[in-house]
Amino acid sequence: MAVNSATSFVLSSILTLLIFSGMQMYKPLLIRSPITIIFGGYLGSVMFMFFVTAIGNLEATLFGKNFQLKLPEIALSMVISLIASGMVHRICFTTCLIFSLITIYYMNKLSQKTYVTVAAVPAPVKSRRHK
Repeated sequence: MAVNSATSFVLSSILTLLIFSGMQMYKPLLIRSPITIIFGGYLGSVMFMFFVTAIGNLEATLFGKNFQLKLPEIALSMVISLIASGMVHRICFTTCLIFSLITIYYMNKLSQKTYVTVAAVPAPVKSRRHK
């Protein structure tokens, strides 16, 4: 069941803060082994996804449903999630970057599939001119 943009903004913001605080609280556990370090980068990319969702829903609430995310909002979300992952471990930064790029690719693909409408191409009109 889908919620409206304002509610989704609040939920996404709360989840972003929970993931950030969880990464900081469990930092000693996340840097114990290589697998958990990679998992820390994955958590950073999940935080990126929720942060992008929160910003998009905030803009949809303030500016209307037809407002779309642009590159500056994506870059801001990426920088914030990379800094949060880098605070855990250097390799978390790198894996967060990789996972976030994959995430934004699939988010864009899903958005294109859901929201893009195909415009009908008008058929060329042949004129009958006799010389």
